[in-house]
Amino acid sequence: MSTDGRTPADARTPADANGAGNPDAPLLELRHVGKAFRSGRGRKATSLVALEDFSLTLDGSPPRIVALAGESGSGKTTVANLVLGFLTPTHGEVLYRGRPVAQLRGRSGTGFRQEVQAITQDPYSAFNPFYRVGRVFDTVIRNFPLASGPEDARAKVAQALDFVGLSPERMLDAYPHQLSGGERQRVMVARAFLLRPRLIIADEPVSMVDASIRATILELMLRLRNELGVSFLYITHDLSTAYRIADELIILRRGQVVEAGDPRTVIEHPQHPYTRLLMSSIPIPDPDHRWQGRIAELQAELNEDLEVPA
Repeated sequence: MSTDGRTPADARTPADANGAGNPDAPLLELRHVGKAFRSGRGRKATSLVALEDFSLTLDGSPPRIVALAGESGSGKTTVANLVLGFLTPTHGEVLYRGRPVAQLRGRSGTGFRQEVQAITQDPYSAFNPFYRVGRVFDTVIRNFPLASGPEDARAKVAQALDFVGLSPERMLDAYPHQLSGGERQRVMVARAFLLRPRLIIADEPVSMVDASIRATILELMLRLRNELGVSFLYITHDLSTAYRIADELIILRRGQVVEAGDPRTVIEHPQHPYTRLLMSSIPIPDPDHRWQGRIAELQAELNEDLEVPA
């Protein structure tokens, strides 16, 4: 156990056990990554730059939570889709344990899919409403070498559900519509736990649940980091949750990094006008506080600094 109470990476997973890459390389690297989307044809074709010259290194030991924050359209989810291999970069490289994600095939691809998991904003979209919840875990057991037999599989699934505070007896036979949003999201966390990943891409995982469940999900993320050594790429528009759990905070605007560093430093002493605008957009429960006026002032400052027409 490391001095900060986290599990070292080499104590979690045998070196290169599933062929996903070089265990001595950083867990995740994005090197000057850009992504542009084209629409239309011929002379009418246009290009929209969703991400520009984005770089990130996540060593994985000790495990860390890196938060990406920004408004809708800032490029956060584009980063997530690039890391998961759903998109290929227009330029630059996305590497997992030293190997380009786009080249992970066969055994190495299976290893990547086990070690890199996603928790999405809408947990209901991850379920087939015609099947019981247990099918989610059956699919995982069938596709990955996690259990030695049916009894071992049942024990591992029960352990995963117990980790997130859910009853296997109730959950596995239920249909998705019979669960609350918070329960569905915790099932997705349990599914990730079952695979023992090294990296979880959490895309707005608490934006569709109430405040009490939000705290539960965030605590589960911290437990996964501290007890199991899982690193996170945490995508959010909520700076308060990033402040609470992240080890590093990156602020994106229009596909570009405008500020990055320790969350407390970035949030308590923002240097960029866009970061200050995000902070000032959080309502303060004080009728004497001139909220909208301050936002207008900061928007004007942001447009002036970036030479963007107001």
